[in-house]
Amino acid sequence: HKPALLFLCLKNIYLLTGQSCEGNCGGSAGLCSCLPTCESLKDCCADYRDHCLEIQPYSGTMFGGTDFVVLHTTFSKSDDIICRFNSDTNTVGYVDGSNRGHCISPLLYESGWVPFTISTNNGTTFTRAGRWLSVHTGKLDSRLKAVLVNATKWQYYGTPGVTGSLEMTWSTSMVNADKVNIELWGYRETGKSYSNDWEAEWKYLYTLAKDHSNTGSFSFVPQPAQNGFSAWELGMLRISSSVYPDGMWNVEATWTEDHALAWHLDEKFRKDSAAWAKEKCLAWDKYETQLPNFLQEIIDCPCTLAQARADTGRYHTDYGCDIEKGSVCTYHPGSVHCVRAIQASPMYAAGQQCCYDSNGDQVLTGDSIGGSTPDRAHDWGSPPYERPPRIPGQSHWLYDVLSFYYCCLWSDNCSYYFKHRPSSGCQKYQTPRSAVVFGDPHFLTFDGISYSFNGKGEYTLVSSTARNLTIQGRTEPVTDTIKATKMTAVAMKEESSDVIEVRMVSGPNRLEVLQNQETLSFTEQSWMDLHGVFVFSPVSTNVTVMFPSGAGVEVRLRGDNMATTVLLPAQFTGITLGLMGRMNGHAPDDLTLNNGHNVIYCPLNVVLFCLAGSISPNSSLFTYDTTYLENEYKNAPKHDVTFFPDFYITENASDPLLNQAIQICSGEGAQFCRLDRITSSAWVSLCVSDCTDCISVVSCGYLAPPSNGMKNGTAYLQGSRVVFSCEEDYSLKGSSERVCQPDGQWSGQDAACTKSIRYSDRITADAAPIRLSISRSIRPSLVNKTPRYLNSSTWGKDSPPT
Repeated sequence: HKPALLFLCLKNIYLLTGQSCEGNCGGSAGLCSCLPTCESLKDCCADYRDHCLEIQPYSGTMFGGTDFVVLHTTFSKSDDIICRFNSDTNTVGYVDGSNRGHCISPLLYESGWVPFTISTNNGTTFTRAGRWLSVHTGKLDSRLKAVLVNATKWQYYGTPGVTGSLEMTWSTSMVNADKVNIELWGYRETGKSYSNDWEAEWKYLYTLAKDHSNTGSFSFVPQPAQNGFSAWELGMLRISSSVYPDGMWNVEATWTEDHALAWHLDEKFRKDSAAWAKEKCLAWDKYETQLPNFLQEIIDCPCTLAQARADTGRYHTDYGCDIEKGSVCTYHPGSVHCVRAIQASPMYAAGQQCCYDSNGDQVLTGDSIGGSTPDRAHDWGSPPYERPPRIPGQSHWLYDVLSFYYCCLWSDNCSYYFKHRPSSGCQKYQTPRSAVVFGDPHFLTFDGISYSFNGKGEYTLVSSTARNLTIQGRTEPVTDTIKATKMTAVAMKEESSDVIEVRMVSGPNRLEVLQNQETLSFTEQSWMDLHGVFVFSPVSTNVTVMFPSGAGVEVRLRGDNMATTVLLPAQFTGITLGLMGRMNGHAPDDLTLNNGHNVIYCPLNVVLFCLAGSISPNSSLFTYDTTYLENEYKNAPKHDVTFFPDFYITENASDPLLNQAIQICSGEGAQFCRLDRITSSAWVSLCVSDCTDCISVVSCGYLAPPSNGMKNGTAYLQGSRVVFSCEEDYSLKGSSERVCQPDGQWSGQDAACTKSIRYSDRITADAAPIRLSISRSIRPSLVNKTPRYLNSSTWGKDSPPT
């Protein structure tokens, strides 16, 4: 019992002397620490885990209802727990039979990490702090949601031929109850759009079933909603314990996906859904003309699917149309993959969606109902969230999806929708520039300079004071016997964003991600909305970091080597410094010292260049959470002058990768490049980690078919051909075929279809006035004479008059 008594004594001493983590989480409490690094450094205050909470699960739907437990600390059975989120939203918690504290997550009109505190005295004081990850419903794992069986039937219910019962299923473990209620909740936005009184409203509507056995399934035959509830056209179903009153807020529950509530709309919809939808479409069309034009401030789409998937700093897979998951593109038929612009537009918080066909070409709304469409409200929302049109998911549903149902899915009036949501095309799209560091370590700058640097230390990879972007890298020795180094960590931030660090760890083959020195877990979510930055990690060896400027950082772990690719949009041209070069299209000045002098490529000068790029101690973004890191990097020079790398190592002529390495490692720096290949078995595979799909292409822009005509061809890139033809009784004027030329212009002339006048039509048109003149003048000399152009014997020789 002595260790326990000693712990209690130390804890009391810390508390008496103010050495406590109460109110100090994330900081220092004097002699002890409340920083996330304190557990690995073993300098935590004794009450660290009492006040700085770890929870499980750490994430759930932004609509609330998730029960999470506090780990590593115990509560008293007599504690009255209140959980407060964002300093203004309370939910009632409880203590379980194992003395563990629980909270219920609330409805939050935002996604990302949300701070919370816990009171054990019914809200008098809040002494414990943690954070909760609120997740957009579209990004939530399907296992955490109730499932609409045959979702298409739900959203077309009441249209011709769609009747019968509807079914939903859920995991019974999501609701700790024997009996459940099935409730419908609706969403709408009130007030004038883009005004200060524009508000989001989430409301309980009515209960479909009470005291239903928690079997994990429910089916029913929908009836038109009563009491005006059919006016709510967007909503979700909630399954919660029957012990709670109908519509009680913030209780343990599981939700379905948000969806168009076709199944509860009024009798008018069921009698003639197309007419009902057309009326809605026309009203939407009229309303849209009164709203601001957001199209001018959204970015253009990438021209090809390859570009869209490579531009990871600005675009990310749209979860509703993902080629990796079978391309279920409900709203974009004919497309196989869509991406969304990651950042919302600056003023109107609008979004951009870009879709592509099986050939990799962008699909445009002028050619297909499944074309790329911009969004008045970004589907994923945008900071600071909480108010329209920045509410994740819901604002997008109201302004961009329901209108698609009105005009396109429930009626045949898509022209109204596409008038307000036309594809942007890609003529203004500019591919990002990429720079790479990999191997031991080998650098490929933005302007194509290749060199190797085997120094040990911490260095600036990219710096842009104009954009307040900083990306730093750390190199460590490969082994004790090989005098070479490799990149083992990168840390980065932009403006006032969170600091993100990605680093190699010993043990399992994985990368570790830290946010402001605290380790992030991706066991529950692969995407995280953080402060001023997004992080995506679909597997433990791949991490992508995305900043508001469009800068992206990809980190990939392959074997015992880490490759880092930095992608920068054109706005960074000429305003970068660091080991990855100046990104100005002028390769010779990539190796520039701080004094502005360029270095001549040789081993010593490369060392001087990289030495000049070492960071200062007070500018470091890295986390030093082990004694090794403190001794070797935090408290040591940022460039280790005592470490002497081997610049020349004998190559093995029998190495099967030697010839490939010689081909890749040519020109300036070839010896260093090949040195990297020798010291790293994974070199060749990592060497192609740069943005090979970020290649510019020429687009000539969309070509519409002529009125009363058709076109064959929906690709508009250099070399593409579009062929025009006309309907019967129309003739083509202009070019029947046009080709996209290298200068971005179409060959030929605009095509037009004009009405062909048949000979019989011309005879009738011309003969009538002649007969009229005959009848009026009654000149006998003309009565028995036929005009030459009415003589059929001359038709084969002379053309009829025009």
